[in-house]
Amino acid sequence: MSSGDDLVVVGRVGRSHGLHGSFFVEDPSEDAERFQVGAELHVRGEAARVVASKRSGGRPVIRLDTAVSRGEELTVRRSELPQLDDGSFYVFQLVGLEVVEDGGGSLGRVRDVSPGIANDVLVLDSGVSLPMHEECVRRVDLASGTIVIAPGYAGAD
Repeated sequence: MSSGDDLVVVGRVGRSHGLHGSFFVEDPSEDAERFQVGAELHVRGEAARVVASKRSGGRPVIRLDTAVSRGEELTVRRSELPQLDDGSFYVFQLVGLEVVEDGGGSLGRVRDVSPGIANDVLVLDSGVSLPMHEECVRRVDLASGTIVIAPGYAGAD
């Protein structure tokens, strides 16, 4: 695959559901169409088709046309992801970016983005949590690998 076709994780194989190879998708993508019958996913870098799909307890349950083991990553090509609006980002784009305070120093690197009630929250490897809100986040620069935040938010977790 070319570098434009890097694989992005959209879920993981969870515990089995039933007797015919179906399983719960752990940490599923918010895009429910990713798990519909006929959708193409990748497991171990190889293409796999969804041959059965339903929801149980609000979570996706699927069966693929290939055998999988619990914990394996379900991925899609980065080039297949829909374009986002300006100012919107995928979590995988933010994880690993350095967060710096405007006019100050580094606060750490993004470890995860957690959904919140009012807005998502940047979770840093330093233990700091920051709201993904325009008053806090001044600039996200994917090219330079940084997120610049307004002064005063670092102590507001």
